[in-house]
Amino acid sequence: MTTHEQVSLTSGADFWNTQAPAGTGLPAIMLTDGPHGLRKQRTDAGYAMESVPATCFPTASALAATWDVELLEEVGVALGAEARSEDVSVLLGPGANIKRSALCGRNFEYFSEDPFLSSRMAAAWIRGVQSAGVGASLKHFAVNNQEFRRYSVDALVDDRALREIYLASFEHAVVAARPATVMAAYNRVNGTHCAEHRFLLTDILRDAWGFDGLVVSDWGAVTRRSTCLEAGLDLEMPGYGGRGDDAVLEAVRTGELSAAALDRAAESVRRLIERTAPARTAEKGYDHAAHHTLARRAAQAGTVLLTNDGVLPIGSTERIAVIGEFAKQPRYQGAGSSGINPHRVDDAWTDLTEQVGADRLSYAPGYVRGSGRTEPALLDEARRVAGAADVAVVFAGLPDSYETEGVDRANLDLPAGHDALIAAVAEACPRVVVVLANGAPVTMPWHDDVAAILEGYLGGQASGSAVARVLIGDAEPGGRLAETFPLRVTDNPVHVWPAGPAQVEYRESVYVGYRYYDAADVDVRYPFGHGLSYTTFDWTELEIIEVENDDASEQRFDVSVRVTNTGDRPGSDVVQVYVRDVESTVFRPDQELAGFTKVHLVPGESRRVTVQLDRRAFAFWDTTVDDWSIESGDFEIRVGASSRDIRTSATVTLESDRTGFAPGPAGYHGSPVFDRDAFAELYGRPLPDNVVDAPGHYTVDTPLADIRHPAATLLTTVMRRKVAAMIPATDEDDPLSLLFARSLQELPPRMMTMLSQGAVTPEATQAFVDICNGGLLRGTRKLVSALRRK
Repeated sequence: MTTHEQVSLTSGADFWNTQAPAGTGLPAIMLTDGPHGLRKQRTDAGYAMESVPATCFPTASALAATWDVELLEEVGVALGAEARSEDVSVLLGPGANIKRSALCGRNFEYFSEDPFLSSRMAAAWIRGVQSAGVGASLKHFAVNNQEFRRYSVDALVDDRALREIYLASFEHAVVAARPATVMAAYNRVNGTHCAEHRFLLTDILRDAWGFDGLVVSDWGAVTRRSTCLEAGLDLEMPGYGGRGDDAVLEAVRTGELSAAALDRAAESVRRLIERTAPARTAEKGYDHAAHHTLARRAAQAGTVLLTNDGVLPIGSTERIAVIGEFAKQPRYQGAGSSGINPHRVDDAWTDLTEQVGADRLSYAPGYVRGSGRTEPALLDEARRVAGAADVAVVFAGLPDSYETEGVDRANLDLPAGHDALIAAVAEACPRVVVVLANGAPVTMPWHDDVAAILEGYLGGQASGSAVARVLIGDAEPGGRLAETFPLRVTDNPVHVWPAGPAQVEYRESVYVGYRYYDAADVDVRYPFGHGLSYTTFDWTELEIIEVENDDASEQRFDVSVRVTNTGDRPGSDVVQVYVRDVESTVFRPDQELAGFTKVHLVPGESRRVTVQLDRRAFAFWDTTVDDWSIESGDFEIRVGASSRDIRTSATVTLESDRTGFAPGPAGYHGSPVFDRDAFAELYGRPLPDNVVDAPGHYTVDTPLADIRHPAATLLTTVMRRKVAAMIPATDEDDPLSLLFARSLQELPPRMMTMLSQGAVTPEATQAFVDICNGGLLRGTRKLVSALRRK
């Protein structure tokens, strides 16, 4: 291709299509919205135009609540088929951003507050879509966790939180599912816009994770195309029919944009076109009814039974009061770019009528659907209808305007009219069931006054019939929460957005979701992973087997438990495995999800299920070596039904992944950093195989506790003995002893000159640091030279 043709490929032709430069033989391809359904617009005039009919599947918040990767893959296959039927080559989804705060207006499009669960759900979605020959677009990369100032806000996040939480939510999906594209987000991360962020797009995505697909901008996220291309972006969307190409050509001429970067971008577009060819050549059409049935099954699997005093499932002869306009006009999806034009929409009232008969049902609207407001006459009618029934089912939740792309929520409250309605119905009927339609947590001031709460989330076009059948017991509530429901918004460390600054500081670091609530010992309404069933399960025979492997990096533990359905109904349960570092020397959450599996059992059936934990499950991001590390010691493996319902546990012992680790101050584990050639030259023998190489980047300002090298351990030990000889013997809890112990850990090498009154020269200090950075021979020679001069 000519340079001009290459440049043309790096920007779209219009809102949804790529360019097809003459002479290249490459066709234009379409990219369009689709996290939970195909949103192909009938024209290219922007977001406001009507889209073609498609199946509206449950949103990501509901899909994640299924904890079922096989089901997610099925949904992905269906989405791919619908995209292919409309000649769509790339479906813009899934969204793998972390639910840092329940206030984010777009949380319904994201999976979880936990990166392990989020990344596994995203990977399954991608595998399904791409099995149809359609490309997925994993978004929004990265640290895109609020709608307020979303085009410009600068997310300031520390390295550990970035790696362990926000990037980890994408990492497994990229590595395991190989999405065709990754979408760069609008926001900035630590000062740089994502679309021009070389560290994110090149160093992490391509070099560290091996991504071989195309990086596309979010629509309008490009600041300056040439700058973004040089950093690792491949395709600017939307395009403007070639306008802007001249500026990129000039950047190539001046050397501002390298030929290598342009080659990479153009080749990425060419490979994407080739990779998605099946989407444009396959047989068209799909089974609308089968997809609707799948949407219902997914909605049921993501419906979470939060509490139940026995009122559910509703008895076969009971009179049912159905209250709330959502029963007849359901809220089933979020607002914004993911809005789907569904083939059909089920409502609970119609389905209940068909399932149980109209003679057992009565109805009251309760509130105005659009606003959620109520009035005395509506409340009085609801009381009358509820009082004449055996059980009252109130359909409540959040109106469309409460959850939408571009706008964050002001609080976690339901509309005042919904709260008032539930309270009024509870006064009139002792057996009240609340069915919620919302994309994220809500507060529940009426919680203790109702008999059962069913979280239906935004369950897609079949949500009405799905909920109806769960209510009467024709289907089970298969969901478990993929996020924590707090008691109140202020219990979360992120409960207000900055009103004016262009920056937002992620001061909570790795303490996101249940990690924070556990560490701060904060009561919650419902914990991460929670969900009840219509049957009961018994968990027994925990077994943890270490799988032998010659390669220590491939070490694995198989965690298995026997699950038995002890009730009289078929049902499913989710086995969740959490890992806790018993005695960590770095700050870490109390526990972290490391694996899960969903098991479906008929009454009396028993099955042993296994969850595999690799070494990454025990690791943290070590900022001293810019890599994942494990500290030697004990780790508790906890198996539970939620983050706060641990059923059984056991302890395993791991050796550090840096096999030469030696305990340093306060048990800190240091990392050996050796130059193998220098070692052999100095000692006349090779460096032992069990001592690993690792890059060092220590300076004279690095605290000794952060220098992971035996030399630092030795120096600290010597200094500790010197100090002990200088001060009177004291109890280890004595403030003076604590002061010296802490000071030794935080002491940077440069202070050795001051403490030794010049006996340790600055040159000797630098030589010590060189040794710790891997320059064993060079550092030793410097040290000898410094001592000779002294």
